[in-house]
Amino acid sequence: MKILIIEDEAGLRQSIQQYLEHQNYVCETAADFRQGMEKVSRFNYDCVVVDIGLPYGTGLDIVKELKELEAKTGIIIISAKNALEDKLKGLELGSDDYLTKPFHLSELNARINAILRRRNFGGSRITRFNEIKLDADAQLVSVNERTVDLTDKEYQLLAYFVANQRRVLTKAAIAGHIWGDEYDQVSNYDFIYTHIKNLRKKLIDAGCSDYIKTVHGTGYRFTDI
Repeated sequence: MKILIIEDEAGLRQSIQQYLEHQNYVCETAADFRQGMEKVSRFNYDCVVVDIGLPYGTGLDIVKELKELEAKTGIIIISAKNALEDKLKGLELGSDDYLTKPFHLSELNARINAILRRRNFGGSRITRFNEIKLDADAQLVSVNERTVDLTDKEYQLLAYFVANQRRVLTKAAIAGHIWGDEYDQVSNYDFIYTHIKNLRKKLIDAGCSDYIKTVHGTGYRFTDI
């Protein structure tokens, strides 16, 4: 999988590149708007990670360019700004996700992986993992065709786990993805344990294997291995 990182802050750009290459992605970088526009115009990428604030232009115009090219590229906007209008504008233009700096590299990796998995399903809104089926349109989950009654957060947790199956997800990454800015107000991650405990019980009671594995001191892995 080929990733383009468009970020003017050299230290962050290099950190993202090194981390993602360690995850076996092929990475290219651009340090400003002009370099970014040139690369998205000439080459195809599976995912583009782009900062909004760039020298010589804005990352939002790069998102617009990708959409005008009808590229099937996943797009994640990163920005130091936490203004709602920036996030909404990026999503309206067609970006898949938005991360506010500072963020954990593991969270960026998890979101990239989630986008790539969704796109690799060929646009289907039905996702399957062994006996589990998720219907994104209806927000329904079934185990062996038996409907499982999940809360909204439990559904989001399961969808996030399935999209990142077999990868270790830190508690911070899970909190940031599911709860967003809300989790900044909490002092610990006990609430995650409670939601995962409830999700695990509902799935097992429905006849599902226990795929949620605790990685002590780190977080969780969703795996059938």
